Amino acid sequence: MSELSLSQLEQLDPDSYILVDIREESAYQNGFFPGAVWYPVEALGDLPEGKELILYCAKGFISADVAAELRAQGRQARSLTDGYLGWLMGQLQQDKAPNIEVSIRKKFHKAIFSRFTKGVRTYELVQAGDKIAVCISGGKDSMLMAKLFQELMRHRQVPFTCVFLVMDPGYHPENRAQIERNGRAMGIPLTFFETDIFESVLNVPKTSACYLCARMRRGHLYSKAKELGCNKIALGHHYDDVIETILMGMLWGGQVQNMMPKLRSTNYPGMELIRPMYLVREADIKHVRDYHDLHFLQCACRFTDTCSIDGSMESKRTETKRLIRELKKTNPRVEHNIFSSVENVHLDTMIAYKQGGVRHHFLDDYE
Repeated sequence: MSELSLSQLEQLDPDSYILVDIREESAYQNGFFPGAVWYPVEALGDLPEGKELILYCAKGFISADVAAELRAQGRQARSLTDGYLGWLMGQLQQDKAPNIEVSIRKKFHKAIFSRFTKGVRTYELVQAGDKIAVCISGGKDSMLMAKLFQELMRHRQVPFTCVFLVMDPGYHPENRAQIERNGRAMGIPLTFFETDIFESVLNVPKTSACYLCARMRRGHLYSKAKELGCNKIALGHHYDDVIETILMGMLWGGQVQNMMPKLRSTNYPGMELIRPMYLVREADIKHVRDYHDLHFLQCACRFTDTCSIDGSMESKRTETKRLIRELKKTNPRVEHNIFSSVENVHLDTMIAYKQGGVRHHFLDDYE
């Protein structure tokens, strides 16, 4: 690995490396990374051997090139992702966590926290003694979900614990660094683990790469969560995801199927998937994001960076979002009605339905 992030640096033995600032000396004098020494690039060869050299510049670009040259000369050298400015930005954002927490309790209490707790109560998502792996992708939904879980734990009405779990499937270093910065800014203690999922789907046909990647990510999350002693994984799907999924199933899949608030895992006995953001609106999540000037990953896919495979991913979900917006112009309750439709299913008016994998037809009992 030619680069390393701040969180990876924190895990190293301080005696195993020398942290070197290679910016102009005047820049170093104005501020530097704690524990760093300054050396001009041309004199780096004079540093004692036996320890790894970890270099940083302003943004991480120059130091990456210099580290590569040193490695070519046989020295152990890596570059610090995002450089001094990345670290400094993280320091400047440290005070966002208290402000976010206050806004959850006050300004956004009704729109966000009340809906979150209502979902937890309504669908019985959290029980005493649970250890929940709060799965964080780096997007706005999962990061806010983590803060809401922290707030819920403070209430202590039900004793449970959380691990804020981030799977790195092979992110670009800048995407990984962005997640780390947001974790520090929001006061979320992130637990990372690495997989090679992006490499595994590299040669898979594009039409099935997203599906396979999603399945593999879910499996890795279950496996790691169980290894950490968790009995549940929490995903950040929200109300709008639910109604879009219902409508997509009907329009594009020819089926009536819902995104459930919780599911027992069939492949990992004793594990359960929960969706605590089930009743939270996406617009309100965006409001929190913008109010606090937070910047999250839109999509960290290593191959597309837009979650768009061939234009078809423009996608059916995007097309469904647009359709719902148009319908809402003439029917303001259309979103509520879509959501309610799967809570008001009249089986005696269904031609056919499946239960437990078994298909039932109305003619079976008609006579």
